[in-house]
Amino acid sequence: MEHILFYIIVALGLSIIINIFLKKIGISQIIGYIITGTIIVYAFDLREAGHSHELEMIADFGIVFLMFTIGLEISLAKMGNMKKDIFGNGLMQVGFTSLVVYVVAHYFFELPSQSSLIIALAFSLSSTAVVLSYLKASKEIYTTYGQSATGILIFQDIAVIPILILIGFLTTEGNESVSTILWHTLSSAIIVVGVLLTVGKRVVAWLLHFSASSDVDELFMGSVLFIVIGASLFASSMGFTHSLGAFVAGMIIAETKYHHKVEADIAPFKDILLGTFFVVVGMKIDVSLFLEHADEVIGFFFLVLVVKMLIMFLLLRLTSKSTDSLKTAMFLSQVGEFSFVIFALAESGGIIAKDLASLLVLIVIFSMIVTPFFIARISPMVDKWIKEKDVVTDFSGLAGRENHVVVCGYSVVGKFVTKYLEDMDAPFVVIDNSNKHVREALNDGIECYLGDASKSSIVEALHVEKASAIIVTLDNITKKRLICEAVLKVAKNANLIVKVVSLEEKEQLNDLDITTIVDGKVEVARVLVERMISCQLNYK
Repeated sequence: MEHILFYIIVALGLSIIINIFLKKIGISQIIGYIITGTIIVYAFDLREAGHSHELEMIADFGIVFLMFTIGLEISLAKMGNMKKDIFGNGLMQVGFTSLVVYVVAHYFFELPSQSSLIIALAFSLSSTAVVLSYLKASKEIYTTYGQSATGILIFQDIAVIPILILIGFLTTEGNESVSTILWHTLSSAIIVVGVLLTVGKRVVAWLLHFSASSDVDELFMGSVLFIVIGASLFASSMGFTHSLGAFVAGMIIAETKYHHKVEADIAPFKDILLGTFFVVVGMKIDVSLFLEHADEVIGFFFLVLVVKMLIMFLLLRLTSKSTDSLKTAMFLSQVGEFSFVIFALAESGGIIAKDLASLLVLIVIFSMIVTPFFIARISPMVDKWIKEKDVVTDFSGLAGRENHVVVCGYSVVGKFVTKYLEDMDAPFVVIDNSNKHVREALNDGIECYLGDASKSSIVEALHVEKASAIIVTLDNITKKRLICEAVLKVAKNANLIVKVVSLEEKEQLNDLDITTIVDGKVEVARVLVERMISCQLNYK
């Protein structure tokens, strides 16, 4: 392709101008990148480039780096805690959505069974690129519904593997038996996970340690890029998606002390490549075909949106409260980017007709364009629609409150803190993001509010700038840091007291202007020695 540098600089300049304008009117930059891709294609007649395999490979690495940063947020231990969201809710969502869409496609629209099956599986997937990028940017990824959405998206990413294998099986007309394919997939999965979590874990720890100790930023950044791309290529060579390998690599690094630095250093690469992905999405838009079938594209999009939302809400409502279930369902109601790959392979294999595949791709693109417009409004809308009557979410009673203590968390430590504060007759309020803990506090006669203390709006509602102290009792180090950052952003001179359980946690908070960090192990040791001295004095 000639004049490639010219096209790149035009696309870069155009995306900057468009996104600056969209930012001023509160529209997601994702839309700006998609518009940029469409303009470039039609301005320079580059329609064939939009389907370039090399360009799509580069664009896909935007999702790779996004999944890597998600892996940094989810350690191996946390992955175990999320198994209900990943393998429970995720499996139910993909299974039931695929079943309903298959029935509609095959029996109502009278499509062939194989075509209906592939369409059903593709439409069961949601957009990792759109949803996770928003959840991370807004920090809603740490909420209950954010964690639920993340878990389901992880399962969907895993589900892409058997879907692609199924397409290969249908395309080759069953040259290999199902048992052979399943055995190959299972053995490959064991090898990938085993190598990454054993050999890979040691290599990653060694590489990060020596590159960090060199005090050369380029070496450290180069090591991180080598780890991400290496893990992605290794997973791809075994028949899995690039992003799955990057996700596992992120989880491995999450177990090290370098994960905060890695996340900060990798952010520019992730954002640039993710922007490239959406530019390529824009390059795939066939404007004339869309105008010709606009009513069908929009109609099918809303049909899929409603069906997916209803199914997910009903499934999640079995184990979660209404607000969290509806928010998760709305976040995941669109169609995902992996559907491009599925439809392209199905078309080339003769499973889906070319005209139908083109129409389906337009539905996916339209879905990804529309989603950023309403995704930021989901939480406020749901909170307005559904009022939780059994917990306190109205902070108006705190108006004018001064010299009070704000206790973040009402688990074991939080309960002891409130007990001592009551003994001292000190005024205090409790904030917790768990329905269960809030109910326990209310039953104990404690003034407690339901909310995420890492949100600026919640911190301001608690009047931390007028509080005598803010005590953070949570166990999750990431959540503790976010709360501290939110408090210090609102009140720089806040009397902030934070509980930690290890020197590693203490080091991770050292860069923040925290008044007092209480190390649980150090305090236990001090009390033990004091008791020992007291016993000796009494003995004498």
